[in-house]
Amino acid sequence: MKVIIVGGGIGGLAAAVAFHRRGWQVEVLERAPEFTEVGAALSIQPNGLRALDVLGLGDVLRAAGPADPPPGIRSRSGRWLIRNDVDDLRRRFGLWVTVHRADVIELLRAAVPAEALRPGVDVREVRPEGTVRHSDGTSTADLVVGADGLRSVTRRSVWPQAPEPRYVGYTTWRLIAPVQPVDGIVETWGSGERFGYLPMADGRVYCYMFASAPAGSRGGLDDLRMRFARWHEPIPTLLSSAHHDAVLQHDSYELPNLRGYVSGRVAILGDAAHAMAPNLGQGACQALEDAVTLADAVDRLGVPAGLAAYDRARRPRTQQVVRLSRQVGAPAHWRSTALATLRDAALPLVPGSLVGRSIGSVYAWTA
Repeated sequence: MKVIIVGGGIGGLAAAVAFHRRGWQVEVLERAPEFTEVGAALSIQPNGLRALDVLGLGDVLRAAGPADPPPGIRSRSGRWLIRNDVDDLRRRFGLWVTVHRADVIELLRAAVPAEALRPGVDVREVRPEGTVRHSDGTSTADLVVGADGLRSVTRRSVWPQAPEPRYVGYTTWRLIAPVQPVDGIVETWGSGERFGYLPMADGRVYCYMFASAPAGSRGGLDDLRMRFARWHEPIPTLLSSAHHDAVLQHDSYELPNLRGYVSGRVAILGDAAHAMAPNLGQGACQALEDAVTLADAVDRLGVPAGLAAYDRARRPRTQQVVRLSRQVGAPAHWRSTALATLRDAALPLVPGSLVGRSIGSVYAWTA
């Protein structure tokens, strides 16, 4: 049995590992000239680590960058708005891991045979019967997996009437600051702005920032330093230590609900199927879940039945996570001073255990 995977990011390579471990012939088509990742870091949460356990890779990441669950959310003055019960989250779900995206890509790439990887191949069309037309010609397989991201060629080819991604109203910056001590994984809310930081195993600090703005708005490190100058420490210090060339900016999009993730001999996963606002840090984790679920279902049940099982399992869950991510981020982007003041007064009254239970279903997934 052969599978063609369109896209060599985290979801695509995870699918390649999963199918390869089951004895399938794998072909991964990646448009970029090499399999790597230019982005910053990311947090792999407990459900994502469990998906990696299926591939035999979870403990490698746990050893590389273990971290406690996030302790909560602060106001721009530093006052706690939400305090999570860290001990309870750790007991129920396990540890989080913060690693560079490139390290995750390399871990997955190394678990795929080199002859299966085809960088520099531009996919132009995917057909439901399992044919892929690309810059090197045409390939066919028993199954095609579209793991080609937000602007998926696979989705546009097989589902031409599917809705387009929609801008969620805020732009996102990411950077990695030099080595310095910080107090765990913390996110801070202002009015239409957020700042989060996560310590990495080597002492560097992954930082992300959101700001409500029209699509296409741009700003560099100097703008960020001014925007967050009066926020609590270590935020100004982190920005003052960062380098201009470390800043990456992207507008945030989500994909409206699709009616299905499978058609004929084609399945889509990750952002190609359910791109979400980055409020829960679940994009990579959901792609990992998709990959191991798809490979297991198709290998056990055959292509038609396995694809149907994959769609039944993954579509409701991922669309729920998309919706929850949208809802969780909304209060942070209230631009009304009155509403933000009311929010900051009300959130400390919410028990930390209740907050943990509200998103517990996201972390509790098992293969």
